[in-house]
Amino acid sequence: MHVYPFSAVVGSDDLALALSLCAVSPSIGGVLVRGEKGTAKSTTVRAQAALLPQVTEVTGCRFACDPAAPDPACPDGPHPGGAATQTRPARLVELPVGATEDRVTGSLHLQKALSAGTAEYEPGLLARAHRGVLYVDEVNLLHDHLVDLLLDAAAMGRCSVERDGVSVSHAARFVLVGTMNPEEGELRPQLLDRFGLTVEVAAPRDPQVRAEIVRRRLAFDADPDAFVARWADAEAALTRRLAQARDRLPQVRLGDDALVAIAEVCAAFDVDGMRADLVTAKTAVAHAAWVGRDEVTRADIAVAARLALPHRRRRNPFDEPGMDESLLDELLGEQPPEPDPDGPDDSGPDDSGPDGPGAGEATPGRDDRGQGSGAATSVAAPAEPYRTRLFTADRTGRGAAGRRSRARTTVGRTVGERRGDTGPIHLPATIRATATHPCVVPVAGTTETTHGWQVRRKVVEGREANLVLLCVDASGSMAARQRMTQVKTAILSLLLDAYRRRDTVGLVTFRGDRATLVLPPTNSVDVAATRLRELPAGGRTPLAEGLLEAAETIRRHRLREPDRRALLVVVTDGRATAGPDAVARSLAAADRLAAAGIDAVVVDSETGRFRMGLAARLAERLGAEHVPVGEVHADALTTVVRGRAA
Repeated sequence: MHVYPFSAVVGSDDLALALSLCAVSPSIGGVLVRGEKGTAKSTTVRAQAALLPQVTEVTGCRFACDPAAPDPACPDGPHPGGAATQTRPARLVELPVGATEDRVTGSLHLQKALSAGTAEYEPGLLARAHRGVLYVDEVNLLHDHLVDLLLDAAAMGRCSVERDGVSVSHAARFVLVGTMNPEEGELRPQLLDRFGLTVEVAAPRDPQVRAEIVRRRLAFDADPDAFVARWADAEAALTRRLAQARDRLPQVRLGDDALVAIAEVCAAFDVDGMRADLVTAKTAVAHAAWVGRDEVTRADIAVAARLALPHRRRRNPFDEPGMDESLLDELLGEQPPEPDPDGPDDSGPDDSGPDGPGAGEATPGRDDRGQGSGAATSVAAPAEPYRTRLFTADRTGRGAAGRRSRARTTVGRTVGERRGDTGPIHLPATIRATATHPCVVPVAGTTETTHGWQVRRKVVEGREANLVLLCVDASGSMAARQRMTQVKTAILSLLLDAYRRRDTVGLVTFRGDRATLVLPPTNSVDVAATRLRELPAGGRTPLAEGLLEAAETIRRHRLREPDRRALLVVVTDGRATAGPDAVARSLAAADRLAAAGIDAVVVDSETGRFRMGLAARLAERLGAEHVPVGEVHADALTTVVRGRAA
């Protein structure tokens, strides 16, 4: 299999530099690559892994122990001095999004346990990635417990397994690289902080650069051997430089002045904790070794800060990563250094980077959308979001693991056993069933039979993620600025709750004479929050159209993900004023939703002393919970209950 040459990658200077620095000093903590689809994120990562120096390991050791410094606690050890060794290329181990916990950390070797009765540990992907690269494509789509496992292993350099009668700890030091498309949803801020460096990747807007990218890719596809041979000298030079930087790393001096400068930069950017200082220091040392210096300079600190700090400045999950370049230059007292001259391409077609044109085109598109929909209406801004009450779907589902509604999942507590061919094995139940009622299995190639195992699977109950579909009234009755601000704040808070619970979200609005699916179901609540802020209010109230559009959206989503249950959140004051028989049509639409078994919540936005109570009537027809907008706040319910008790 041919790997695209790292030297031939165009337009990814920051990414190439970040990957190279982590290869020089794996203790930096890896790289998170954020970027839109089709920006060569995966291609660059795989290409860089091919440049890593070869690994010398103890022959027969499943945990890739270094003969010069073997792990004293290696499960395959101890390894005596002078043990046989072997050399192999560094591994790039890919962690699939759908991997299970036992495949990541390792587990009991089931075949030997059942056939020989021995409890032997079978290594997982973390053991295989030791002294190599662990690559997670679409890391933002991984389940939270898997992300926690691999990030803890990356931080501690060890993997500990305590399950199924197995107690094992082994070395797991690797370069962790994760790629993600922010449109598919964000990582939690605390998980962002566990990645050492982060890089934003965007497609270049310069036609000459784009043409060069296509030209090289077509040449690679037409004749991979010739293309790889063309870049062989550049690849060999990068490999030598990487090895030299690794050898130079222990001799690089981090002086007190440089250390104080790093602390000043991290303090000025108001990052949480001390991990930013440590990562910036390690990155600055690695950069000095990469460029051939024996002492860290302010230029090294500037490069390190630009890679290590942007993603650590997020205070709110909806905040975009970034940093103030002028403040950094002021703190370090010098001009920022030029990009590394020995990046993935020395020929220069990628010098005109994508940052300016890309950033300049995104904002006008958003502005145009906001102006086009709100020219004759009012647009109110939401206040700061708050912690909301937990709204869940009824009954027990079977969707993907999450943090909202009860469900039978693969993550949680074991509540029973079952027969089946898929799912985690319930070992005690399997042994009990086999001892009581062993099954008869024919021996292949003979007429004899033997006793087989009655395999039982775990029934696990946990929490699932849902589709939270917001159906929002944006009519004139909502247009009072203070009222719409309260409603938008409640919706933004519900989006924040959906973000934390790993839900899919969608947004339907209705005003005038129609309903609009503003945001199809997506994992990116950031996009939903942006659309919400731009949402105008005005016109009549087509409540029936909004409910019917919500029903159709849920129907289509069920075809794609039948196991993901929907939770419909209708935000309205209950009025229906668009078209003849508006109220009757709205109640009929509510009956249709109730008949489809869709769980719903009605957030009543009606305010004032005199209220008509139409939203409560709508909630009754929907079979939904009725919640006044002021009681969406988690603390508001406690206040109401205490007041009623008094």
